[in-house]
Amino acid sequence: QVQLVESGGGSVQTGGSLRLSCTASGHTSASHVMGWFRQAPGKEREIVAVISWNGANSYVADSVKGRFTISRDSAKDPVYLQMNNLEPADTAVYYCAWAWSGLYYEHDADYWGQGTQVTVSS
Repeated sequence: QVQLVESGGGSVQTGGSLRLSCTASGHTSASHVMGWFRQAPGKEREIVAVISWNGANSYVADSVKGRFTISRDSAKDPVYLQMNNLEPADTAVYYCAWAWSGLYYEHDADYWGQGTQVTVSS
C-alpha cells in the first residue's frame, strides 16, 4: 500500500503562483511514476504532469507547459508542482497519483491522494 498526502492548494488571483507538494509513504520503492491530475467541476479528470521515480524524466501537458513545472530530487523526496502565471481555467481539484509503471491516463494510477483545491480568480 502507498499513501499520498497533498498540500499547498489555495486561492490566488490571475497571474499568481502556488506550489503543490505530494508526499508518499508506505510500500515505496524504485521504478514508479508519480504525477498530478486535475478535475474541474463538470469535467473529466485530466493529466497535468508526471515524473519518473528518480526525477530524471518528466512530462507536462500542453495546456500548462511553460507555466507549470514538476520536480523531485529523489525517489524518497516529495513531488512538487510549481504553478506560475495561474489562470481561472486552472481552477480545479488537483490530485496526486502513483503508478508502478506508466502514468498517462486516470485509469493507470494505482493510488490517489485526497485532492487539494486550487482556485484562481480573475
